[in-house]
Amino acid sequence: MNKHVLLMVSLIVLFFSVSANAKVVTQTVEYKHGEVALEGYMAYDDAVKGNRPGVIVVHEWWGLNSYIKRRAEQLAGLGYVAFAIDMYGKGVRPKDAKEAGALANIYMSDRKLMRGRAEAALDLFRKNPRVDEKLIAAIGYCFGGTVVLEMARGGVDLAGVVSFHGVLDTPNVADAKNIKGKILTLHGADDPFVTREQVTAFWDEMRKAGVDWQMVIYGGAVHSFTNPDSGNDPSKGVAYNEKADTRSWSAMSALFEEIFEE
Repeated sequence: MNKHVLLMVSLIVLFFSVSANAKVVTQTVEYKHGEVALEGYMAYDDAVKGNRPGVIVVHEWWGLNSYIKRRAEQLAGLGYVAFAIDMYGKGVRPKDAKEAGALANIYMSDRKLMRGRAEAALDLFRKNPRVDEKLIAAIGYCFGGTVVLEMARGGVDLAGVVSFHGVLDTPNVADAKNIKGKILTLHGADDPFVTREQVTAFWDEMRKAGVDWQMVIYGGAVHSFTNPDSGNDPSKGVAYNEKADTRSWSAMSALFEEIFEE
């Protein structure tokens, strides 16, 4: 076997050895917002060397559960460092929809608190040695979609923000002028919890502020269309839609390719 062939074989063996050893690492991260103890979930691929883009992930009104953790792991599989943050507090996890609604309403009614809670996680995330602090995006689902939009309105330095079936309205319409990154909203056309008036008001908000924004609307999709745990009965206003789920993830991925390669 000549030297060139031997070198080629060695490189192939090395490649598959590294690939086999690569894995998504997850860890629980404890941090605070003021005196409130919080518990987030970090995920990253340990085969990726050096720092890389990071993505904040914000949960639905159900809190930091297995669904959101899976989304963080998916992002890690794409080569990003993902941090699923905790908006409610360590150990605070709603048991039913009534409790989830009450918890979410605390922050929906106090957008300053909402922003501050999310920014506490972002401040910690920026210090992670695996993360390129200049290349950070935030995504959120339902309640979390509202959170990431409020982060952007608060002037947080994010390269991009993606809201999956989030509530779009805000009491701070003028704050859209503070948005620094690109905005992508992914919305179900038949979502009964986000009215057409709210959608068009959001358009006007983005236009007047001169934001670089997009909205993709999925026909036949209702609220929480990305979550398989939402069931399959659209008549209830909340249901999983496989096509919209797949297409919305692709739209997010395309935005990330754009903002992280500029």
